[in-house]
This record gives sequence, C-alpha cells and structure tokens, in this order.
Amino acid sequence: MMAAGVRPRIDRPTWQALRRHYDRMRNVHPRTLFADDPKRGERYTAEEHSVFTQGAVSEIDSFDQWGVELGKVFAQRIVPELESAEEPALRHDGSTNALIRRYRRQRQGSGNVT
Repeated sequence: MMAAGVRPRIDRPTWQALRRHYDRMRNVHPRTLFADDPKRGERYTAEEHSVFTQGAVSEIDSFDQWGVELGKVFAQRIVPELESAEEPALRHDGSTNALIRRYRRQRQGSGNVT
C-alpha cells in the first residue's frame, strides 16, 4: 500500500532522469567515453579515490560486499527514524543526525520528499 501523496518511484523526476540517462548511454562502449573525453579518466580516478577515502575514514571498505551489507544495517536503523511521527532520539554521528533532521524538516514542510 502506498502512502497518500507519495508517487511511485518511476514517476519521480530523479527516476525519469536516470531513465533518460540509461536510454542515452546503454549502447555506448566505455572506451568511447574515454576516447571522447581524455580527462574523464582523471575525474573518474578522483571520484573513486573520494569514495575510498570516505570509506577508510568510516572504517568501511567501500568496494567490498561487506561494506554494502553494513550500509544495509545502518539503513535499517535509520529508516524508522526518518519515518517516525515523533521526533526520534538520534544516537548517530553528528553528520548523520543532521541529515536525518534535515530530511524530516523537509518532509514536514512539503508533505513528502522526492
């Protein structure tokens, strides 16, 4: 059952943008991407380094399935706090607490968050 005022994921702007991107890129070979844009490799490397560094700071191997599983554990703890009618007692790190509060404020202000 879908909550009142919540659109199905495929109707959301983010999903539509992802679909357009997929339609545009599905037949493009990765070699073409790097041949057409020689700096792409540098940007890709910098992005992957950022993911690695964030994982290392959090003591998570971002490229290991265990890191994904740990993310699922965190998500299961956080989702009820996002959806709770009452203000939850947050016991995460400061950044996570701030993001949860921000999400809740936005959801309360607009009725939902896409």
